[in-house]
Parts: sequence; structure tokens; C-alpha cells
Amino acid sequence: MPVKIYKIDSSPPARVCVIIAELLNLDYTTQDVNLMAGEHLTPEYLEKNPMHTVPVLEDGDFVLADSHAIMAYLISKYGTPELQEKLYPSDLKIRATITQRMFFETANIISVAREIVYDLMAGKEAPTAKQIEYMNDGYSILEKYLQKTKFVACDRFTIADLSLVAVISSTNVYVPVDAKYTKIHAWWNLLKEEDWYKNMNQPGLTQYEEWIKSMMKSKSDSV
Repeated sequence: MPVKIYKIDSSPPARVCVIIAELLNLDYTTQDVNLMAGEHLTPEYLEKNPMHTVPVLEDGDFVLADSHAIMAYLISKYGTPELQEKLYPSDLKIRATITQRMFFETANIISVAREIVYDLMAGKEAPTAKQIEYMNDGYSILEKYLQKTKFVACDRFTIADLSLVAVISSTNVYVPVDAKYTKIHAWWNLLKEEDWYKNMNQPGLTQYEEWIKSMMKSKSDSV
């Protein structure tokens, strides 16, 4: 029985779950959730995920929300030993660092991004100077991580890189990653060459960019 991923392509966390499913060669289906129509607020969806967010994973009678948890679960259950060691290494220190980097992403990047997007949806001026400052604080931390290792958690690609590049490529739309962050750009340019980035991250990123820019344009037109 295939696993099912509830998603929207413009969502960075949802994109990474689909990418992981592909990298694992997993038998899976997807269902788009129309947030604008409030499908994430229906009783049926809230029963699956009281946080009313995407993505959500269904694996038989097991339901799981949050992209970080979903990626770790899918790799641990369905990944070959080789893929498990590559994407989510068993070494305790590396795995703990991967987890910390994903916590950092949520606390320092996604939290600011969510505030900016909610403000834009409400017709407010965004990003504000303070929001830009907070986002650049996050970029500065990521830059420091990448000064120590080639990838964000260690010297090889892991799910922490997948998660962060999907988010950073999206936040770049409203808070551009300054050229001074040379390590971020080197890392990002490396990942842009991957087939999964071109074929599965970029299309959703383009949708996200068009949506954000349309809201920013509407705001500027109303001034």
C-alpha cells in the first residue's frame, strides 16, 4: 500500500517530503491541499493534523505531520542501509547535528518567513526592516555553519541540506541572500545542479515566487 503525502508544491516543507519519497524510490501518492479554499481547516484534515499545516504523511493507519519528522521516518523505515547512512547517518553526533540544524531552520528561518507571508496575505507592508534583520540573523548563522563543514551538518549531503535549501531558496524571494554570504551561495549553487533540485524543487519554488511577488505587487499598487 503506497504512503500518501498531503502537500502543495509551493510549500518548501512539502516539497522536501516528495523529494525524499523520490530519492527513496518509494511507492507513494500525493494529494494537493487548497489552503486558499480552507481545505486545511476541514474537520477531516484537522483530525489528521491539528496544526493545520502541510505536509502530512499517511502510512496505513499512521499519520505524521512536520517535514523534518516525515523525512526521518521515511528514511528510517524505507531507506536502504546505504541511503540511510548517506542521508541520515547513524553516527550519533552527526545525527544530533542534523536534528539541531533542522531545529535552527524552524526557529530562525521559518518563523520569520511565516510572519512575513502572513503579513503579505493580510495586505500589510512586508518584509519590515525588523523582519529583514531577523532573517539576516538566520542567514549569518547558516553562513557560520557552512564555514565549518562543506554541508550544513557535516561534510556530506544530508536531509538537513535538503530541508534548508528548499527554505532558503524560498525566503530569498523577499529577503535576498546577500553576496557577502559566500559559503551559502557556494553550497546553494552546488545543490542547484542536482536533478532533484531542478525537477522537484525549482517548479514549486517558481510557483512560490510568483505568488509572493503578486502579493507584493498588489500592495505596491494600492499605495
